[in-house]
Amino acid sequence: MFDVPADAGWAVPRPPIVTLRAGTPLEVGVPVLALLTFPVGKEVVTAAVTAAGRAVGHSLGLDLDLLLDAERASGEPAEVVVVPLGRADPPTRLLLLGAGRRDQAAWRAAGAAFARRAASASRAAVLADAETGVDAIGLRAFTEGLLLAAYRPLVAALTDGAAALTGDGDGDASDGTTDDRSKALREATIIVANPRDPELRAAVAVATVTSRAVHLARDLANMPSLVKSPEWFAARAVETARAAGLDAHVLGPTELAEQGFGGLAAVGAGSSRPPRLVRLSYDGAPASDPGCPRGRHVALVGKGITFDSGGLSLKPATSMAAMKTDMAGAAAVLATMTALPAMGVRDRVTGLLCLAENMIGGAAMRPGDVVSCWGGTTVEVLNTDAEGRLVLADGLAYAASLAPDAIIDLATLTGAITVALGRRTAGLFSSDDALASELFRAAQTAGEGLWRLPLVDEYRPALESGVADLANIGTALDVSGGSITAALFLREFTGGIPWAHVDIAGTARADSDDGEISKGGTGWGVRTLLAWLTS
Repeated sequence: MFDVPADAGWAVPRPPIVTLRAGTPLEVGVPVLALLTFPVGKEVVTAAVTAAGRAVGHSLGLDLDLLLDAERASGEPAEVVVVPLGRADPPTRLLLLGAGRRDQAAWRAAGAAFARRAASASRAAVLADAETGVDAIGLRAFTEGLLLAAYRPLVAALTDGAAALTGDGDGDASDGTTDDRSKALREATIIVANPRDPELRAAVAVATVTSRAVHLARDLANMPSLVKSPEWFAARAVETARAAGLDAHVLGPTELAEQGFGGLAAVGAGSSRPPRLVRLSYDGAPASDPGCPRGRHVALVGKGITFDSGGLSLKPATSMAAMKTDMAGAAAVLATMTALPAMGVRDRVTGLLCLAENMIGGAAMRPGDVVSCWGGTTVEVLNTDAEGRLVLADGLAYAASLAPDAIIDLATLTGAITVALGRRTAGLFSSDDALASELFRAAQTAGEGLWRLPLVDEYRPALESGVADLANIGTALDVSGGSITAALFLREFTGGIPWAHVDIAGTARADSDDGEISKGGTGWGVRTLLAWLTS
């Protein structure tokens, strides 16, 4: 068993501090104060504030009803009317935030809009009096939207690549990074009637833990691949997992070869930075009631290609530019695992991070090679750019040998899923209807788009090979459906255990800020997995 030493240089991201308090909004003393608005009327919809909000406006010398009418505000989700107050004492700016229908999606959108408009001030407050209708569920959604939209990427110090890796240049001496998030909201106060309400306090705490995990996944995805080798990722995984109270072990290249992880070994063979397999273990929180049944054993498997050139089946240059995020599945699994102790999850969970860099080199795997994956299944490699399924084959087969009750894998697997579902919805494939339904409901609760697609058994012959058990792409029969044939390939390694595959190739990164989604790595899947594990 090869172990990577912990590295104290990695800064685990910290979302803004969110506190609950009672009192008069003007007493908080922050530069930015926000009031919530809601749509009223049927034929002509206009925005209105609560009586408490109206009183705040009056104390500031504002008639908010007239102001909202003049702005033709609707009160719909994420609408923001900015009012400069022109005063020396805080607040110096007032935000009127639309909360719309006041369901979870609307609260999440309002929280995100608040964070983005208040970021320049670093400290802000929002009034959520009883008339706004904010309950624990709404407060959690609002806080999550706020914390996720407040994310700012870690800045990598890469003016000298060698210095970034060895610590001989600017930035952090151990991992080539600096942590400059000064242009972000740092403290947010939510003013409620009863800040000691245990349900409200729990809602903020859960939102904070969830958001911290998403921030971690985003930081990992956004890290340039010059720094983010499989070894670097493995070291960060060990450090953050052990800090969270998890067991963490790493298999290095020698152990992978000796123990038959042929998929990982083959994919990583072309790189000077060899592959790793990280195993994380969480034993589950003890039940508060001794009579409660024991939780499930769940295995989470993440694709962790730290950079994907396509190998000898080289990608076009434009497709290669974003491939530093091809490890987003492994990042989501790691981030989810680190949140389990704080969330009190009762299930026993094993996380497997399949880490490799798919590069061109003298030892790179070739089209036509036959690879023996963990457990002995042989695969003919027809396209070296279909490498994710090879590393997942090792991870899934190994996970199945642990006899869990369910296996879930997350992977930026196919471009075809983006064609089918776009950039805000991930694809779900599953061998088990109950598991698929649970994950779909969890995604709805979490606010992440997920849609189930079929495992079409008639397409399975496309994966046949004349020289191996399987081919890694479906060419033996022209069926198209690239995402489906990829999922059918993965199913071969699950040992009949209830399994779900989530293809996040479209959702793992974003080209621009959008609500609680930030440009770059999105951390997609963390919220869904945590919602499922805590349901």
